[in-house]
Amino acid sequence: MAPNVVVLMGPAGAGKTTVGERLAESLGWPFADADAFHPASNVEKMRRGEGLTDADRAPWLAALREAVRATLARGDHLVLACSALRRSYREALVPPDAPSGAVRFAYLHVSRAELARRLATRVGHYAPPSLLDSQLATLEEPAPEEGIAWIDGERPVPDVVAALVALLRG
Repeated sequence: MAPNVVVLMGPAGAGKTTVGERLAESLGWPFADADAFHPASNVEKMRRGEGLTDADRAPWLAALREAVRATLARGDHLVLACSALRRSYREALVPPDAPSGAVRFAYLHVSRAELARRLATRVGHYAPPSLLDSQLATLEEPAPEEGIAWIDGERPVPDVVAALVALLRG
């Protein structure tokens, strides 16, 4: 079964938004960036260079799960860019009544050096490059039993999108 929702995950700088926008365009699906779902208190905390706690993330994850639930209830599709750094966060994004395979995760794997390079040149985002260490400390890379596709996020964006499209149609 082809998924209704694809979640592109990884730490800040992995390319989730860039790849997600292009993937959504390629598939003809809507795109959403999880950053837009953060409450103002989380945005201010990150703007100050402070990492988020699980308590900070709880309402954010609940809002994202609701967006996924509503998408599935409509029988619609969505490409969601979301860090989903821990397994528990990934589990929280999937509504308990979601049909098996309706939500598919893809991990954009990027080296620490490349993440740092990208964040140093990123413009217009509230989260400063200093949050990278916090993101990497929180990251639980997907284990094989999670069934999450690992995608080389250092390849050119068109190649990453093509790999994702092939995976989804495969």
